[in-house]
Amino acid sequence: MKLIIVESPAKARTIGKFLNDEYEVVASYGHIRDLPGSASEIPQKFKKEPWARLGVNPEDGYAPIYIVSKDSKKQVAELKKLVKNADEILLATDEDREGEAISWHLQEVLQPKVPVRRITFHEITQTAIEKALAEPRDIKMRMVRAQEGRRILDRLYGYSLSPVLWKKVRTKLSAGRVQSVAVRLVVEKEEERQAFHTAEYFDVEALLTSGDLHFTSRLTSVGGMKLAGGKDFDPDSGLLKNGDKRFHLHEELAARLASGAKNTLPWLVQDVVRKESTQRPGPPFTTSTLQQAASGRLKMSPQRVMRVAQRLYEGVSLGDGTREGLITYMRTDSLTLSEKALAEAEVLIRKQYGPDFTDGPRRYKTKAKGAQEAHEAIRPTDLARNPDEVARYLDSEELALYRLIWSKTLASQMTPAKLDKTAVDLAVEVDTHALIFRANGSIVRFPGFLSVYGDGGKDAVLPDLNEGMKIGGTGPDGLVDIQEVDPLRHETQPPARFTEASLIKKLEEDGIGRPSTYATVISTIQSREYVVKKSGALVPSFTGIAVTHLLREYFPRYVDLKFTALMEEDLDRIAAGQEDWTGFLDRFYRGGDGEPGLEGEIARQMDEIGFPRIKMGEDPATGEAVILRIGRNYVYVEIEGNSERRATLPVDLLIDELDQDKALELILQRDRSREPIGQHPETGQNIYALTGPFGPYLQLGEQEEDKKPKRISLGKKTDLGSIDMEYALRLLSLPREIGSDPETGKIVRAGIGRFGPYVERDRVFASVQNVDTLFSISLEEALERIRNKNKKTVLKELGPHPKSGEPLQILKGRYGPYVSDGKLNGNIGRDRDPEDVTVQDALAILEVAATKKKTTRKKTVKKKTTKKKVQKKKVTKKKVTAKKTTAKKTTKKSARKVSGTAPEDPQA
Repeated sequence: MKLIIVESPAKARTIGKFLNDEYEVVASYGHIRDLPGSASEIPQKFKKEPWARLGVNPEDGYAPIYIVSKDSKKQVAELKKLVKNADEILLATDEDREGEAISWHLQEVLQPKVPVRRITFHEITQTAIEKALAEPRDIKMRMVRAQEGRRILDRLYGYSLSPVLWKKVRTKLSAGRVQSVAVRLVVEKEEERQAFHTAEYFDVEALLTSGDLHFTSRLTSVGGMKLAGGKDFDPDSGLLKNGDKRFHLHEELAARLASGAKNTLPWLVQDVVRKESTQRPGPPFTTSTLQQAASGRLKMSPQRVMRVAQRLYEGVSLGDGTREGLITYMRTDSLTLSEKALAEAEVLIRKQYGPDFTDGPRRYKTKAKGAQEAHEAIRPTDLARNPDEVARYLDSEELALYRLIWSKTLASQMTPAKLDKTAVDLAVEVDTHALIFRANGSIVRFPGFLSVYGDGGKDAVLPDLNEGMKIGGTGPDGLVDIQEVDPLRHETQPPARFTEASLIKKLEEDGIGRPSTYATVISTIQSREYVVKKSGALVPSFTGIAVTHLLREYFPRYVDLKFTALMEEDLDRIAAGQEDWTGFLDRFYRGGDGEPGLEGEIARQMDEIGFPRIKMGEDPATGEAVILRIGRNYVYVEIEGNSERRATLPVDLLIDELDQDKALELILQRDRSREPIGQHPETGQNIYALTGPFGPYLQLGEQEEDKKPKRISLGKKTDLGSIDMEYALRLLSLPREIGSDPETGKIVRAGIGRFGPYVERDRVFASVQNVDTLFSISLEEALERIRNKNKKTVLKELGPHPKSGEPLQILKGRYGPYVSDGKLNGNIGRDRDPEDVTVQDALAILEVAATKKKTTRKKTVKKKTTKKKVQKKKVTKKKVTAKKTTAKKTTKKSARKVSGTAPEDPQA
């Protein structure tokens, strides 16, 4: 028996479908061993070593300590049993460096006594697997060393700098080689925005008509001088950069010119320029460009894109028991397409669109640093399999992503689009000012690749105008009427914040990180709350700003873009066998070539590093600095040198909402709140109106060490100055007991929580409209709200299910509309109109959902096999093993416990 080991059960199932009884395909469930993740995982014999917490011995050539994780031990035991019955081991993990390292770890841990070979493939299809089996090879140790060097480098970086952040910023923070540079980019973009000075400028737009045709023209020059636009102003000062070459149009003159131009007829067609333009197709997708395109077109996060792409790569059930991967390997920076794919594309384009849409294979060469050209770009495994054919086997996200990849691949092999572009200059003189308006037109003469990928090409049609014609008058040329001429006000805009997609693009352009790390980096900087997503853009948190300030001031080399990119190039040279990995690690950690190492830098500067302070401005009353600091649990602002004048920031307040005035307002509000608004008439306790991290609240009594006072949350927009004693006493009487549920006997209450007013029964909460409702709502109304809390909005009734008789409905869901029969749910996709879904469509969607649910259940149900059964088991037919490993469920509490003993290890 030949034993094939892959990473995932899905991949194992797909490959198993292609093979005969001679093979058994099993899953390792990813990495089976790694560096210790916490102090408790360090083997006892190393615990007393000074370097033990690193998991790497710098004194012995950076020899790593590898441990098999608890989650992998059971699966490793199963693999060892299977290895004993095998005649040959074939390691079929992913083809990149990480996959090569997984194969090496498997060989090291399993220690098979039979031949071990390595097989690789770009796609999971019958042909690709057969070809890989015919061309086995040995493990490439250069690739393993490069991945191992990257892993150890990340460990040295994270485990050395993270403790600095614990001591000087806040505990449980972490630094990462790529992660910290990504945060720096986001922080510095925000700094650019804060330093930006807005400038105001005007232009003039004319609306013209010719019969039913409407078009616009914009004022481009005044008196022969080009009109100033947004790019002509200095972002740091707001002043015009080239005042002698640009005409800065102000409001009063813009209004005068617009009025004068409308009343000065006719205008003269001064110049007409017609030219043919060619728009060329872009290359097929790499990992980063797929993430960027899916982010913009499908609104999918990079991590979500990779999860969906993984499913498409590992295999999808296509009916009749067949299962196959639909796309090639999705972690790649190569633009190469195989000769087979190029030939398939040409045949399909000729058949579907005609011979004019292809001029033969189009080959692209990547510009990405360190790209692995031996790999392929992301493409469908079979271009003839168009999205509509596989739609019924995929969920909405899988179909959308497959359609995007299919369209992009096909478009990359099609001919360019041909466009006819026309620019018409219209002249008119107003108050001695010679004005030139320009109208631009564009017609798609030949759509080319735009037929598949793009907006199809939108025409902007102009009437047939020729030089010397007069428009807007009553003469023979007066075919064009000037309907409106209006001044338009503009403001220069600060640099756009990074989105997830544009940050990935920036990292790739600067050679920072690799395809396999982008999604993880973007996810990590958000999950660790260094960066927050706001309206689709990335905004740094105060913690992210403080961490960046510290690293940039004391360890600038280690968050420098060029230095980080050079490290990536070093790792690429290690993979190519051009550099020794231990020498590279030693230069980084211990120093060399006149450069200090990280270890020495930390030792030298640790005592000099101060706690980060971010200056927000000055207090006008005292002249003292208003500063922001990071506390143990919360962020606060204070008048420097006076800890009594301090205010905690609301947790959802971001840097773009905080300036000197806002900081002083919070401090002043805190000063006022120290005085009680009154005393409770029954207890005599003071009543305070305060603001905390989660917004305004009322407090009854004083804060004591062993007892917290009663607190009632108020709305985030509540003006504390408007709270009087009558209203405060009313709120402090909450929660109000409304009555008992006649069915269960449980008490029903009304109260205010962190998320607003609510009614509650037996820990089931339902929101109510406002605070006043809490005092008037009846028992029946409260119970009705609780019962209907999770009631779904029905978008369409489809009728009864033909088999079960249960109602088929389309419901409104958080992630878009979905079909439900009461037991199964299936997404129909955000872009699909529920009214267009038929009963047959719904049944097909539910069939896909049932298949996925069955697959998921197989992966998660633990198989219990007794020792006796294992001994009796005979390998007589092809098997696909997919055993469960318990998912690691880490609560916040347990995560804090682990990170208290060892820093989080940023692999990115």
